[in-house]
Amino acid sequence: MTIATLASVSSTLRRTFSRKDAIPMWQDVLWKIDRGVVRTIAWTEEGSTIASGYWGPGDVVGEPLCCINGYQIECLTSVEVSMIPGHQWQQVLDAIRTHTQKTEELLTIIHCKQVQERLLKFLVWLSDKFGRPVEQGLLLELPMTHQEIAEAIGISRVTVTRLLQRLENEGAIARPHRQSILLYESIGLPLV
Repeated sequence: MTIATLASVSSTLRRTFSRKDAIPMWQDVLWKIDRGVVRTIAWTEEGSTIASGYWGPGDVVGEPLCCINGYQIECLTSVEVSMIPGHQWQQVLDAIRTHTQKTEELLTIIHCKQVQERLLKFLVWLSDKFGRPVEQGLLLELPMTHQEIAEAIGISRVTVTRLLQRLENEGAIARPHRQSILLYESIGLPLV
């Protein structure tokens, strides 16, 4: 194959999606995230959303990594992905292993009985992956609603709002902007 042919094949295997788009689910394809953030979700029989993970650059997602009917990959930001067909999965084994580990971490967080601790651990888990260090701690700038946080950790939106206010009043977090949360270093990061 020539370099020009390789470049052509590579560009056809890359796709860009906008915020709130669903990335296609194909039986023999994984998607490697090159830029942006997605969440993987499914629904209960009652129609409630269940978030099964949050993924960013270097992560892989796709139908082969899930056995849940109705599984969907939703873009939280503008996203650029590369298609990884089944015969090339060997190249992304580390990313597949990381996917499994992060899913297990999230499962452990969801089973914390104390809801404030569950929320705080979830915020630390997100910050570990998507946050950036600042002088006071970790700054998480991710366009997530209180409802999306609630869906991820199995509590109500109202409870998320109340607990975020409590954590802010206690000095564990600050919310400098609408879609950012600062986790102060004094809370003893990491909690996961």
